[in-house]
Amino acid sequence: MAKQLGQYARFLIFCFGFGLISACSQPFPAGAAPYAAHVMDARTGETLFAENADTRLHPASLTKMMTLYIAFQEIEKGNISLDTMIRVSANASAQPPSRLGLKTGQKISLRYLIRAAAVKSANDAAAAIGDAIGGDTSGFASRMTKTAKALGMKNTTFKNANGLTAQGHLSTAHDMSILGRRLFYDFPQYYNIFSRRSTDAGLATVNNTNRRFLDAYRGADGIKTGYTDAAGFNLTASAERDGVRIIATVFGGKSTADRNAKMAKLLDLGFAKAPANAQVNVPTAPVIEGADDEMLLSQIDESLPEVEGGAGKTLRVAMNPATSPRPIARPTLEEAGSAAEVVASLDAGINAALTEATAPPPEPGTLEYQSAALDGTLLDGGAQIGTEIAADDSAVDAAGINAALAAAGVEIDLAAAEAPKPLTISAAAPTQTVALIAAPRPPKRNKPIYDNATAVALADAGAPAADIVSDAQLVAADPTEMAMATPEPEPEPEVVTRVSTSGGRQFGINVGSYPTSYDAERAVLQMQLNESATLSPGLRKVVQRKGGYEANIMGLTQQEADLACRKLVARNLECTTIGA
Repeated sequence: MAKQLGQYARFLIFCFGFGLISACSQPFPAGAAPYAAHVMDARTGETLFAENADTRLHPASLTKMMTLYIAFQEIEKGNISLDTMIRVSANASAQPPSRLGLKTGQKISLRYLIRAAAVKSANDAAAAIGDAIGGDTSGFASRMTKTAKALGMKNTTFKNANGLTAQGHLSTAHDMSILGRRLFYDFPQYYNIFSRRSTDAGLATVNNTNRRFLDAYRGADGIKTGYTDAAGFNLTASAERDGVRIIATVFGGKSTADRNAKMAKLLDLGFAKAPANAQVNVPTAPVIEGADDEMLLSQIDESLPEVEGGAGKTLRVAMNPATSPRPIARPTLEEAGSAAEVVASLDAGINAALTEATAPPPEPGTLEYQSAALDGTLLDGGAQIGTEIAADDSAVDAAGINAALAAAGVEIDLAAAEAPKPLTISAAAPTQTVALIAAPRPPKRNKPIYDNATAVALADAGAPAADIVSDAQLVAADPTEMAMATPEPEPEPEVVTRVSTSGGRQFGINVGSYPTSYDAERAVLQMQLNESATLSPGLRKVVQRKGGYEANIMGLTQQEADLACRKLVARNLECTTIGA
């Protein structure tokens, strides 16, 4: 009997131990995830409600908000564009669901990856973005954590781009509300993506994981859901009613329905407590330590076109240029020290002058003819002239020039000054004979010059574009240009209003089509003033097409055109690069 009781007891102990081991080996149910909540007035950043809001927990796919924030940063800097082609890494293609279905080595535009990560919460798409910008998982995670600290997210560390559970990958409800607010204020041009019920992600049309809440709660327009076994059902949401915007975050929901119900109560509480009239306190731009030293765009294949179907255009990033692109000034006689050095320094310019002087004049009516006319390099009869040597309207002092240069071993022959002969140098050495031609000064124009802000205001007020000349349009290297204004536009169908240059400047940009030439000219003027750093050398050109007038800026280098378009597209403006 005792023996049977002992066997029975051992059986019970075995069953209890087996059950305990089985229970410990199973993942925690969603209901076991810790609960936390935070409610914020988005206008001021003030906390309206908090419960465990600063407890470090698993953020799950709320992590993707930071991945997208950094992607938007890179677009705004011009380092990358929505149409940049990304080569999918092996790490990205190996991510578990939710997935877009990317394959290793596949080429896909950044636009589709952003849509898939924001709307479908695709883990492979987020990882592909992170690997392309940061080089690998750890590199991008470091960038994410640095950015979080700069935004004021004091209790957040990231280990990956998509939020899958990892040791040390932790955040708080409070920090995620901060991140949601920064997305809204720092990148309003992209914020609408979080409210889309569905979107084209390239490989498929994907549905929003948050569409139930967006449809159920009045005023809701985002932002991001998240779920893992360790995190439970998470959500950072934003809603606006009557000019009041509330952002709230919930961690540890037991189900989608439970999470949505809790979020509705949190937002209701926020709208009840927030004042009707509060001054908006827009957050300042973050300062990220060491951001310029980060490895960028390492997974972007330089052999791919920047846009799908493009002609193999390469995107190269130079974060810290070693030299300035500004041309080196030619030395003066005092700086050169000898006739040989003077002649050597002028050699390149002289060769260019010879080529230009001996070239046949351009055909009347062409862009080159109009540019030459504005430059003052065409005489009344259409004959080209050489280099201008008169600094003002006074006569050339031949004796003075001869005396000044003779000491340096340069002999000046002004016998040909009256005739339109090209600039020449004899082969004799060390004494050189130079024939210079005095070109007539371009006629001065008496239209006023406005600063950039005034020029934009005049354009908006309807002033004729040809009468608006900003200081950004003037060539600083030529003092005579400071007295000139933009010439009157040519008759339709083609209007040219700026001087273009040659030599690698066969590119341009198109900024839209407009119903009238006036609208097109005003639009291209405003665009050039807004992006004067890259577009000031360009030629404003309005071309009549069937159905409207195209607004173009020509005479740019490929680099200038690409950079200008990336900046304009990042500001949600229309821009297309025009090739040679």
